[in-house]
Amino acid sequence: MKKIQLLIILLIASISIIVAQEQDSSAIYANTIIPGDIQKHLYTLASDEMEGRETGQQGQKLAAEYIAGEFKKLDLSPINEETYFQKINFAYNRWENISLKVKDEYYRYMWDFYAFPSSNKNVELLNIDEVVFLGYGIDDEKYSDYNGVDVKGKTIIIYQGEPLSKDSISYITGEKKYSDWALDWRKKLETAKRKGVELVLFIEPDINERVSRYRDRLLNGQMTKGTEVVDDDNYANSIYISRKIAKEIIGNKFYKKFIKSRDKIRAKGISKNLSMSTQLEVSLEKEQKIIEGENVLGFMEGKDPTLKDDIIVVSAHYDHLGKRGEAIYNGADDNGSGTSTVLEIAEAFSIAKKEGFGPRRSILFLLVSGEEKGLLGSEYYADYPIYSLENTIANVNVDMIGRTDKNHEDNPNYIYVIGADRLSTELHDINEYANRTYTQIELDYTFNERDDPNRFYYRSDHYNFAKNGIPSIFYFSGVHDDYHMVTDTAEKINYEKTTIIGKLIFHTIWQLANQDKTIEVNVFEEE
Repeated sequence: MKKIQLLIILLIASISIIVAQEQDSSAIYANTIIPGDIQKHLYTLASDEMEGRETGQQGQKLAAEYIAGEFKKLDLSPINEETYFQKINFAYNRWENISLKVKDEYYRYMWDFYAFPSSNKNVELLNIDEVVFLGYGIDDEKYSDYNGVDVKGKTIIIYQGEPLSKDSISYITGEKKYSDWALDWRKKLETAKRKGVELVLFIEPDINERVSRYRDRLLNGQMTKGTEVVDDDNYANSIYISRKIAKEIIGNKFYKKFIKSRDKIRAKGISKNLSMSTQLEVSLEKEQKIIEGENVLGFMEGKDPTLKDDIIVVSAHYDHLGKRGEAIYNGADDNGSGTSTVLEIAEAFSIAKKEGFGPRRSILFLLVSGEEKGLLGSEYYADYPIYSLENTIANVNVDMIGRTDKNHEDNPNYIYVIGADRLSTELHDINEYANRTYTQIELDYTFNERDDPNRFYYRSDHYNFAKNGIPSIFYFSGVHDDYHMVTDTAEKINYEKTTIIGKLIFHTIWQLANQDKTIEVNVFEEE
């Protein structure tokens, strides 16, 4: 009996030692993530040689080769034992000639007006002698601008958003809440197309802010996934115009009637269209071609026979904006910082595996291109996954963690955490525990609020996993004055800050990969 009791005690002690070793290992291997290694990766990825890593261009190819080389050094498995690259075809659309003339005056593109190449079809020259003011371009059972109006083959001029009462109540939702007509630009252009509208002119209240936000897409073109260039036929052609152009199109003859129609809509929620004679010339001519990009994948199989089919995807985008003439957009923070940190995290897990402490679950390190073009690389992976999405239990996404924003100038040791509780409260709790136990930095949830006007939750690669029901967490340190500028360079990165965030991310992944219970989706709220 005493021998049995002794064996039980020794067994319990052995198990306790193993558990303690596993816990201690997390700290040991997190400490292999060091500023110098992150800096080495980042100075390479954000060097002039990489030419800004624009999707489909030579710099992006060089960056992909560098990442694949690092994965090989770490003994991460390639795809089908052949390559680390998941090839992606992108259909590229860029303005070759775009012009807008009102009466006798030509207006300046990206100054007075703008238009997106991928949602417009080619128009060599369009002469317009009539426009129809159609309120907000909405066709809803509770409010419609199209009732009794034939707009087939015509140009309409409309406002952004939707009509609100003087108390800011939507005439569509009946409350201080916008409808989809205000939140999704596609609805208005799809409706206009269905009604036969030839061209939609959106009155843009803040043309400078919008041009600044969409500058890269407007100046350098847009990409969509696809093996051939086909114009999207779901939308009517559209141009966003300044108030100055709108006033010139309407002219003095119709201005008072226009204001009266607009005010009636806002005061009573009753649409009043107005047909106006004018003189417009529009050209929308595009350059179109197919470009090839790559996602880079490195896979580490889990060691537990019963858990290794579970997969954690650790993602970051490695593309940026490329070159504009001789100017190079190096993209050190966006997203050299995230890419370099993922490489360091991968190395930490690789060291752990070689020393017998590899993860119980499998980990896919996924570095994607096409993010700057609309999250296209991660969307492609989600559409054509190499490893089953059904077995993917979580996504950990790292995008811009190397700088400090204006809200934290006095405290660089912080990170914005976005999305962790949207699908699984346990993912949120694991990250909180990891921070409380190991890193003790400020976790800022400002941008995780559902009414966040920046909508960052929808603007990085984790979203393509989250929308497929996979719990996802997004680490982000905010924007700064060098965001999407040539001044986003490697010497401005705070490498100590980046390192401690990298350690937090490592600890979170470690827990996800090694705990007995697989995290589950337990939040079922509609977005």
